[in-house]
Amino acid sequence: MIDERDYVARDAVGLAALVRAGEVTARELAEAAIRRIESRNGELNAVIHKTYDKALATAEAIDAARSGRSVRTAAAGGLFAGVPTLLKDLYPPSEGDPCHLGTRVLRDIGFAGPNDGNQVICLRRAGFSFAGRTNTPELGQVATTEPLAYGPTHNPWKVGHGPGGSSGGSAAAVASGMVPVATGGDGGGSIRIPAALCGLVGLKPSRGRVSNSPHNSGTGLVALHALTRTVRDSAALLDVQSAPFAGDTDVAPRQDTPYSEVVKGPPPERLRVGLRLERPAASAGEVHSDCAEAARRAARLLERCGHTVEPSAPAAFDDEQLLAMFIKIWTVATANALQALSLLVGRTLEEADVEPATWFYAQRGQATEAHEFLAAVQARQNLGREMARWWVDGWDLLLTPTTAQPAPPLGELVATDDDPIRALANSLPYGTFTLPFNLTGQPAISIPMGQTADGLPLGAQLVAAYGREDLLLQVAAQLEAANPWPHVAPD
Repeated sequence: MIDERDYVARDAVGLAALVRAGEVTARELAEAAIRRIESRNGELNAVIHKTYDKALATAEAIDAARSGRSVRTAAAGGLFAGVPTLLKDLYPPSEGDPCHLGTRVLRDIGFAGPNDGNQVICLRRAGFSFAGRTNTPELGQVATTEPLAYGPTHNPWKVGHGPGGSSGGSAAAVASGMVPVATGGDGGGSIRIPAALCGLVGLKPSRGRVSNSPHNSGTGLVALHALTRTVRDSAALLDVQSAPFAGDTDVAPRQDTPYSEVVKGPPPERLRVGLRLERPAASAGEVHSDCAEAARRAARLLERCGHTVEPSAPAAFDDEQLLAMFIKIWTVATANALQALSLLVGRTLEEADVEPATWFYAQRGQATEAHEFLAAVQARQNLGREMARWWVDGWDLLLTPTTAQPAPPLGELVATDDDPIRALANSLPYGTFTLPFNLTGQPAISIPMGQTADGLPLGAQLVAAYGREDLLLQVAAQLEAANPWPHVAPD
């Protein structure tokens, strides 16, 4: 039996190694995760659907296959065989499990996933057991996790503050030691923002690296991956998730060397890194001094690692239309999501069925003409081309703060009936550095980089050219070695 301290101290790669060595069983790991969830979730509200019986059954099947008591399966030999995890309660679904997308209407009808999404298929093959699903804002709309359907999730580093969104439940679960990794999706910063606010590693892969079919929004904004405590977990998870599926329309260039080998290999040669501390022109406002200092600290560490860091950023980063094109695409996607929800519940949704911000976005999306939407999509594609010129001109990485503000008190990023755009307006400081790269499809990673005076984590973001997750993970591993960060928030 593994004790709680040992369970919490190890990352997913480390726990999988214990199972392979026969030092612990998959069932013992599942039981450890269940105990930890039960001890911490009452305070944090990170896990909203518990699938303990299924997790234990999966673990027992893996143990039986590994011991020769049953036919050996792909999961039993997977890289993460026996490791418990949690799934974010947005798409992709897991077959037979609750999947409510942060909404009251799906909660009220008890909707469950009809099948496994492609990301879930990959994780099952890798040997993970799924202990439940994590809290998320309604339809993943904002940078906080406070849905009316399930209530707020708290930041493990400071209860009463938000963990970010929309993967805030996953971030809180990982940062509090419930599981070593949990899934997330990033449509405007929804992996990187919670990673920064909870002291985790949060990689948004290149568009098409991880299959988000068959439930993708069609906007090209959302990339799937996970929240992790270590760089090596993020790399190894990318290895098991980056297989394209038949019919995928976006497929990132193949990486020949496994990412888990990249982070163990030699460091990269001297890189040219641009540093940008000011928000994009389309999102005016101050950057909190602690957030700016997090990026400066990362710059100093990169220089100690032998890289060159200079003030610079792509000219397209200051495109005045950047935010407008994002909002245009996002609101149309919201309108489409409400239509899909209406089909699931069997009636047309009304204003009272959803939160004020969701209804506002959907109405704005419905009012958008088809030619306006196509123009925004074309502008997004042009932005990607213009942004790429900076990397072609000899730069290797862009370094920024991940967020412009530290974790806010709960309630600050929530819309009201009187002010439905309050959530969007107050979320902008959290997505201002992240959302440009959902438009371009480039990979970006948030890494822990210190804390505020009152203990709130801070993150720094690195952005690479399209398809270069290998470089991001390589450099993140360098920074992790040069600046070890606390992997779990104190109880």
